[in-house]
Amino acid sequence: MTRSRPMRADARRNYERLLKVAAEAFAEHGENASLDDIARRAGVGSGTLYRHFPTRQALLEAAYVDRVEALGARGEELAKELPPGEALTRWLHEVCAATIQVRGMKSLLGSAVSDGGSAAVTVCGTVVQGTATRLVEAAQAEGSLRADLEPVELLRLVHGVATASELANGQGKEIPRYLTLLMEGVRR
Repeated sequence: MTRSRPMRADARRNYERLLKVAAEAFAEHGENASLDDIARRAGVGSGTLYRHFPTRQALLEAAYVDRVEALGARGEELAKELPPGEALTRWLHEVCAATIQVRGMKSLLGSAVSDGGSAAVTVCGTVVQGTATRLVEAAQAEGSLRADLEPVELLRLVHGVATASELANGQGKEIPRYLTLLMEGVRR
């Protein structure tokens, strides 16, 4: 059994400062924010940043994991409050809105539904895919969603809805219309 050592206090402070600065930088500049600038603004060297976060994707996920976990929890709340098809649609709307409102989230959620290898096994990918699977399966069991629709397919389509809405006006005003058109297409 391998036990990981707890982080030293200074390393923990550096880690937390990097996450705070990264979230601010991603909010300002999107997922392509300069990693060197993030390290500089956090008061650490680039080596420290890469020791904690070996890739841009790892930093992006760490900066947004709380938001993604909140989206997952929201899906579970909606499943308890609403009929399955309605819960799924409402949750997908919230996913679209978060994708647009939180710069950098589009890249993170997009990688969670790509075929590109390990991204789907990240914490964020696991939360998003797990919530989508539970909501899709409930809507299929209810008979309000096509039985042949895979949860990951729906997530990819919803990612497209968020992108289309962002292209239309950048504020997500078109999400309800585009999501309605999509859901009508995948209903049973």
